[in-house]
Amino acid sequence: MPVQERRERERAQRHRLIIDTARRLAEAEGWDAVTTRRLADEIEYSQPVLYSHFKGKDAIVEAVAIDGVSELAAVLRKAREGAADDSAALASVAHAYADFAEANPVVYDAIFARATKLPFGRPEAPEPLRLAFGELAAVFAAGREDGELRTEMAWSALHGLVTLNRDGRLRPGLQRERLDLLIAQLNAKP
Repeated sequence: MPVQERRERERAQRHRLIIDTARRLAEAEGWDAVTTRRLADEIEYSQPVLYSHFKGKDAIVEAVAIDGVSELAAVLRKAREGAADDSAALASVAHAYADFAEANPVVYDAIFARATKLPFGRPEAPEPLRLAFGELAAVFAAGREDGELRTEMAWSALHGLVTLNRDGRLRPGLQRERLDLLIAQLNAKP
């Protein structure tokens, strides 16, 4: 194997190791525990090595977010494709979204709660962001003229519900009922 090829492979492996370690640390101790010094210690490389891959912690968190959005898009696609009809697809995607947020709180925060420079809703958005939004649009837009706007509003409502539930801002024990009510509203014919 040529030296250059080996170096590129090793660099890609270090890059992946940094992202995976940041996610693991955040899942174990929260995002405040993820620092470049701590990451360098965990992966046994110097801080300059980290900085040769990422500009800083925010860039590492954004990389975790991009991975998370890819995972979310796959979950949503599977939910949509496994549904019998459009109404069931909307319900399945909404439940899959809520379940993903509950099962992956650190990743969900990296994607949607932490400050980021990721260009959501813009043409230059990374492909995983466009794919995840596309999965939402596939069920929320449903051939409507105002499909993109409707998708943004439905996503906003779903995100708000998930976030308020998760943060204990709503009465406990009614998460499923609230989600089902939102789904019924989104499935209602205009």
